[in-house]
Amino acid sequence: MPVNLAKINLRSERPEDEAFLRDVYGSTREEELEASGLPVAMRAAFLNMQFKAQQQGYRSSFPQAGFHIILLGDQAVGRMIVNRAAEELRLVDIALLPEHRNQGIGTALILKLSTEAAAAGQPLRLSVIKGRRAFQLYQRLGFAKT
Repeated sequence: MPVNLAKINLRSERPEDEAFLRDVYGSTREEELEASGLPVAMRAAFLNMQFKAQQQGYRSSFPQAGFHIILLGDQAVGRMIVNRAAEELRLVDIALLPEHRNQGIGTALILKLSTEAAAAGQPLRLSVIKGRRAFQLYQRLGFAKT
């Protein structure tokens, strides 16, 4: 059944979201860790360390950013971090749980940010590692390599 994109909303992250955010982060690394051959216990420790490092890195690099939980209706389905600066609007991170990917949720949120940036006369920027699944999405949405 197609997703009703009108039901997509954001709310600010809260301390009680940490377990959910850890799950979202872990889901973005599943394929990579499966291929690594690491034992499950080592994967969990690695993911925990990497999650904490990512959280600290984002918060120190973008202290004024909005850290949001993506909601589909009342259900948390992902996270999005947006930094609004004088010179640009930056999509720092967007990630959805696997069962909510490829349904237009990320596209809808990015297009909304693009509209916001255009109205403010600012560029919308993001970073992605070439070869990641999101790379093709960003190309399809018109982002150019800089």
